[in-house]
Amino acid sequence: MARVIGLDVGDVRIGVAVSDPLQMIAQSVGYIKRIGYSKDIAQIKEYALQYETKTLVLGLPKLLSGIEGEQAQKTRAFGAELEKHGFEIIYQDERLSSKTAESVLIAGNMQRKDRKQHVDKIAAAIILQVWLDKK
Repeated sequence: MARVIGLDVGDVRIGVAVSDPLQMIAQSVGYIKRIGYSKDIAQIKEYALQYETKTLVLGLPKLLSGIEGEQAQKTRAFGAELEKHGFEIIYQDERLSSKTAESVLIAGNMQRKDRKQHVDKIAAAIILQVWLDKK
């Protein structure tokens, strides 16, 4: 088996998580500050090279009703660009993953000013772990 990278794609940051080689456990590894498609993709390529994978699980932000809104369309467009670079793209429903990540950080007594830097990578780990558990 190979590792899988999970991404929480937002407008400002992309949270990044990676699975273990057996695809059982997700771990947050960082975030990418959004600059533009080409630079964002270049940074994702660096993670993919480091973790020796071409498989990406992207969180798909559906509305609570289950309908795909504007943010989901942006994520699918970004996924289509990643596919052009040879990545296998898998979409995972990510409803409430950022809220769950925020709750985890609050429970860990992290101050509000520090949470912004961590919520995206924690959300990426949650998205990836949900996908791993479903497999």
